[in-house]
Amino acid sequence: MTSRAIRTLSVLTAAAALSATATATASATAAHTAQDSARHASPRIVADWARAWNGTDPRALGALFTADGVYVDEAVGITFRGRKEIAGWKARADSMIDNVQVSIRATRVDGDRITVRSVYSGHLKGAPKPFAVPMTTLLDLDPNHCRIASDQDRYSLAAVLAQSGLPADWTPPTA
Repeated sequence: MTSRAIRTLSVLTAAAALSATATATASATAAHTAQDSARHASPRIVADWARAWNGTDPRALGALFTADGVYVDEAVGITFRGRKEIAGWKARADSMIDNVQVSIRATRVDGDRITVRSVYSGHLKGAPKPFAVPMTTLLDLDPNHCRIASDQDRYSLAAVLAQSGLPADWTPPTA
């Protein structure tokens, strides 16, 4: 082989290698971007869930759940089953807390489960001050990802009470 032929072959080999590397890098970047956007996307059900908590119609929250959906508020240690009970919990929260708000900070989707990091805030009626505490919610979706099958809210009741200026043993009125 002549030196010119060797040089041409070297240039072609290098170009092919660079092209393969660029294609692999672009594919990896696209895959990472798709995975990253799925991880940080705020699925519609999460936006609807936050809107229902921030709204004034308790039935809007209940309607997001399957007929046999389960809602667990781990801070207060209560569980509600079915749309009617879940809507009732929202109505009770609205009667005890002014300006209830859920502000979404991040979401992570993993199959049928969405982890929502948010700030839960409001002003307990009769408390001297409002509260704003971090909350993590685990939403398990139905197989079609259209409704919530279960919701587990995790936040610190002690932090809510402390920020509100209430004693640690405070309990809400029963009426």
